Amino acid sequence: MKKQLITTVAAIAILVPGAALADTIKIGLLAPQEGVFTEPGNDGIRGFQMALNNVGGEINGKTIEWVLGPTDATPDTAVRQARRLIEQEEVDFIIGPLSGSEGVALRDYAKTIPNKTIIDAASGALETTYVEPAPNYFRYNPNGLQWGYGLGSYVVNEKGWTRVATIAADYSFGYTNFMGFAVDFCSAGGEIVERFWLPLGSGDFASIIAALPYDVDAIYLGVGGTDAINFLNQYEQAGGDTNLIGGTIMADQTVLSARGRAKEALVGTPTSGPIADDWDDENWQAFVEDYQNSFPENERFASPSLFATNYYNAATAVMMALEEIGGELDDDQANFHAALAAVELDAPNGHIRLDENNQAIGSVFITEVVEGDDGNLYNTFKSKVDDVDQQLGMTKEEFEKLGLPSRDTPDCDALRQG
Repeated sequence: MKKQLITTVAAIAILVPGAALADTIKIGLLAPQEGVFTEPGNDGIRGFQMALNNVGGEINGKTIEWVLGPTDATPDTAVRQARRLIEQEEVDFIIGPLSGSEGVALRDYAKTIPNKTIIDAASGALETTYVEPAPNYFRYNPNGLQWGYGLGSYVVNEKGWTRVATIAADYSFGYTNFMGFAVDFCSAGGEIVERFWLPLGSGDFASIIAALPYDVDAIYLGVGGTDAINFLNQYEQAGGDTNLIGGTIMADQTVLSARGRAKEALVGTPTSGPIADDWDDENWQAFVEDYQNSFPENERFASPSLFATNYYNAATAVMMALEEIGGELDDDQANFHAALAAVELDAPNGHIRLDENNQAIGSVFITEVVEGDDGNLYNTFKSKVDDVDQQLGMTKEEFEKLGLPSRDTPDCDALRQG
């Protein structure tokens, strides 16, 4: 799939060398093509392609061309590729990135190119749109904090799991997604016995698995991509049988497609995020069918991942804004920025609108992993919380008392007592 995608982009580069033509809108697309989030990056590209197909590849008679900026999900590479797309490929704007720390870095880069635009594709760090946001940076997916909301109270109230140990990725998104879960869990009376943090790309999890406490009801696992698959395989091999709670990217289709021991460990895992694979909403069912029909079975997942969904939503918002301005971008793109800020999406995964920081307010789904009749794993719908904002319904003062996402945030004891 990676080779096929790069070949497509190379063909476009031959057709449209140098600067974008007057009758062309040229998009730079950032997506991981190596590292732990390679498969999420590939599925994100599929979602982007679906949105382009919906408009027939053009807006108001202008052909839409796109150029891939392949990343490895690290901030330095994301910024380097973004600069290449803006300065060398002369794209009109960028859709991307995928990973949390990439988003924080590109928020800062956006401030250096005020006459251009970055539309976040799937990254989920809170800081990107909460701490000194860039006015030309837009994000149409709820962040990791929002995605974690509702899961903690669900496992306390529905599962009776009140003591947990947590393992999460040691970077901005890992902190953010964990915090969303932990605020909800601790406020519902849960206790976090011990916290473990893993750097991205970890290969050997034996020491952490050996250190996990036994006197807990469940283990929260907040890692994704190949890290999640490797951990689950090693956990099963070590004989681990404690209940699992999934961070948003741990129980996504990019991980649910795993085979062997990792698959066995996932069944029954509660999780939360922007989608539920079997949600019976008409828009969602149509999106799933379109995804399945758009790509050969061996080049896609059984159901679209959250990355395909988020890239699709970001690109769809872009197409709506371009249609609003007739495909004509002002020199400073002010008209484009205004149109983007006003977009409201009736997206496949629910209604999405932006707050004053150009951050999505949307729905969060509580799900559990089940094995379907076809042998594939899916997240089955349990409940949904609508209109979740990035302060989790709190006032600014209340929310900021919690502190920004970090290894030590939130203070679980204070939340339990409060």
